[in-house]
Amino acid sequence: MAGQADGTAAVVNDEGSSYDGPRLRVLIVDDHDVVHWGLRLMLGRQPWVRGCLHARTGDEAQDLARRGSPHVALVDLFVAEESGPEICSRILEVSPSTRVAFISGAGRISAAAARAAGARGFVPKDWPADKVADAVRALGNGRTVFAEAPDTPAASLSPRERDVLELIATGATNAEIAATLHLSPHTVKEHASAVYRKLEVRNRAEAVQRAQRLGLVA
Repeated sequence: MAGQADGTAAVVNDEGSSYDGPRLRVLIVDDHDVVHWGLRLMLGRQPWVRGCLHARTGDEAQDLARRGSPHVALVDLFVAEESGPEICSRILEVSPSTRVAFISGAGRISAAAARAAGARGFVPKDWPADKVADAVRALGNGRTVFAEAPDTPAASLSPRERDVLELIATGATNAEIAATLHLSPHTVKEHASAVYRKLEVRNRAEAVQRAQRLGLVA
């Protein structure tokens, strides 16, 4: 393991010399030490991994992406107070060729929302190690990897509920949403209540925050 001046660390594969295929640079963005340790240990053993960098904040991730141009970046959906989709955008801004996949232990994001944020995959943290490794390699080889998540709150929103959510995020009142969507205020209120229930939040502010973290709204 080789230390770097900025406090991050790179894990260089010791078995790489015996592997003749393309080798990947991987960036892990997560604020949990155990996740960093586990992923770096697992990926560092793969003969097709050249090195593994880690970041705990969006600023660190963007800086490492700028300097290292990783082939693949694994970004947690929730990094402290930052959202994975926001960090994904920052990585792609400085390293457009990096293929980003969201990872999460609890939250979920639909394939459509992940793609809208610029990501090429979603990998649950509870997948077996070999399956995570296969996903990283697939991403590095140009493929997309999306775990099936049909029961997620975001996936259960109807098209009309998504319309209401997007307008809520703009700060529009129920009356304004009703006028825009040609609905009655009562119907808008019912849709909003359904959104809160499905996103497991209590009010507008929490709904917008949750939706932003899931990449449903900008």
